[in-house]
Amino acid sequence: MYRSDRITQWVSHIVLIVLAAGSIIPFIILLSSSLSDEASILKEGYSFIPKEISFAAYDYLLSNSSSILRAYGITVFVTIFGTFVSLVMTSFLAYGLSRRDLPYKNIFAFIVFFTLLFNGGLVPTYLVYTQVFDIKNTIWALIVPGLLMNGFNVLLMRTFFMTSIPEPVIESARMDGAGEFRTFFSIILPLSLPILATIGLLQTIIYWNDWFNGLIYITEPSLFSIQNILNRMLSDIQFLASSNLGSNTSTAAAQVPTTAVRMAIAVIGILPILIAYPFFQKYLVKGIALGSVKG
Repeated sequence: MYRSDRITQWVSHIVLIVLAAGSIIPFIILLSSSLSDEASILKEGYSFIPKEISFAAYDYLLSNSSSILRAYGITVFVTIFGTFVSLVMTSFLAYGLSRRDLPYKNIFAFIVFFTLLFNGGLVPTYLVYTQVFDIKNTIWALIVPGLLMNGFNVLLMRTFFMTSIPEPVIESARMDGAGEFRTFFSIILPLSLPILATIGLLQTIIYWNDWFNGLIYITEPSLFSIQNILNRMLSDIQFLASSNLGSNTSTAAAQVPTTAVRMAIAVIGILPILIAYPFFQKYLVKGIALGSVKG
């Protein structure tokens, strides 16, 4: 029995190592390609170690450093503010749905669940946000549409409140004279750090990687997020590389390290998330395990 357990443990470790390597290898190739000379990539292909190190791709991106820094600032603000407001709204609604004495609790829960199955469609949503709420070409266009409230996060946090916070703790707080808000802020939230960190990380990733809202609601370049500005640069590079616009333009386009720039764009876009993720990983695993639907 003991030997079989050790064999199972070793097999599990090997499988996890293979899966981890499969996840890390693409990022290593991505970073290596962004630091490689364009000619060596076209001649030798992708590799773990650059054949000829070149910073031409990053030099090209730094030529637009003012736009990139401004886009970074916008993305950081949108991510922090949007995640904070989303956590506040999600925790308030989830706590209400977790209370057994909430009137019409099942109706509210069904409304939240309904949003996971259906939406109004792109055209009606666009008309509502641009003509009713008038958020086009404003910073709110990157925060509100489709991101501020997520039904899955609400149900995940509700399940955590119902299964992981003992009812006697809440009842003792009420017996001591604490109201709903005092109970929520003094007892519920301190006990809910794993699920708050989990949903906060998920929401942060969504906000940071979002480019669709900027694509359809933002036409002012000064309001572009980092994903939108990088996507615009990538589109410009592809256009220059595939178009015949005269000898001078063709020569300039030929000097752009197209493949390396694409990799550098991906590195710039994903690097902050890769740096922040390890600090939240333990909360993510614990929050998902505790907040998942129990069978």
